[in-house]
Amino acid sequence: MLMRTDPFRELDRLTQQLSGPGTWSKPSVMPMDAYRDGDAYVIALDLPGVPKDAIDIDVERNMLTVKAERRPTVPSDQAQMELSERPLGVFSRQVVLADTLDTEHITADYEAGVLTLRIPIAERAKPRKITIGDRGVKQISG
Repeated sequence: MLMRTDPFRELDRLTQQLSGPGTWSKPSVMPMDAYRDGDAYVIALDLPGVPKDAIDIDVERNMLTVKAERRPTVPSDQAQMELSERPLGVFSRQVVLADTLDTEHITADYEAGVLTLRIPIAERAKPRKITIGDRGVKQISG
């Protein structure tokens, strides 16, 4: 249902570490898990330290886009940064969704730095039982 492999992801991660924070024109990639749970697909994205109002979720046709921004948090003007390893800037992830998913009823929750999206499986894609009718059967009377 989702694109499972991205051969350039590791290269992007290494490039991101060397090039600095993501920008709106060239965002960094956010880590993601995707799995099926019953009648829904679940996508979990790691966004620790990102406020809820800095997350943007958009669906256009079958393309799901999640963008977020983490800004530096310096306690005061007198604070001097000694070490800064947490990634800052803009993060983005695009996922191509299968036509069998119901993009009209996606739900999103954000807790403990994890954005969880639940995408229901469309009714037309769920397995169903087909009954055999009696229409083509002729009875012979004797």
